[in-house]
Amino acid sequence: MRQIEQAASVIEKLRDLITGAECVLFDFDGPVCRLFAGHQAHNVADSLVNWLEKRGQHVLLTDDELASDNPHAVLRAVARIRPGSELVEALEDELTREELRAAATARPTPYADPLIRTWSAVGSRLAITTNNSALVAEQYLTGRGLADCFVPHIYGRTTDLSRLKPNPDSLNRALTGLDARPDVTLMIGDTPSDLAAAQEAGVRFLGYARDEMRVQRLRRAGAEVVVDGLEPVLAMVRATAQA
Repeated sequence: MRQIEQAASVIEKLRDLITGAECVLFDFDGPVCRLFAGHQAHNVADSLVNWLEKRGQHVLLTDDELASDNPHAVLRAVARIRPGSELVEALEDELTREELRAAATARPTPYADPLIRTWSAVGSRLAITTNNSALVAEQYLTGRGLADCFVPHIYGRTTDLSRLKPNPDSLNRALTGLDARPDVTLMIGDTPSDLAAAQEAGVRFLGYARDEMRVQRLRRAGAEVVVDGLEPVLAMVRATAQA
């Protein structure tokens, strides 16, 4: 009985989030696709570390950062130590090239494509807010026939890496570009940094997590509504549109 009540509560909270969401902001890697499904993130992180070592810059990273399987962790580490430097710009360019390679083998998140098309069809304004390169997101979306649902509202990282999420910069740019009020805007993200950015920007947040570990990580960060798949979100959007 308790499980049924909990499920009903989640459905009601999901309905509340979706109802009145005039604008929807999607994080890219996770809610839209698994960018590194075929070009794994730890290999990309290793390639960035190797790129630094060839230039005699490996001393910039701590042992933990050198062992990181997150390419953004490597980028952040160098940006923290050498902010605004040519080295940071060159490393960011290298990461963009790796992400573009990854986009060719990225795996669509189940139900993401029809969810995006449905939300766009019912008149919601959509944007991408990501720590990945905007070029990468646009390339992937074009290949899936989804670019028209977002362009020109694809907001990726800038040369100022201090503005990566959890900084709300990409969300604030999206709000400005969409001429959207935060209180009628929903963000779908899969990390605590997405949640923190949404809270700072004042927008609603729906957590997406493809496994239990990620579900718990989002809940520990304070996310009130987390789904482990987008099918119920798609069903709710359709039901809300028909109501």
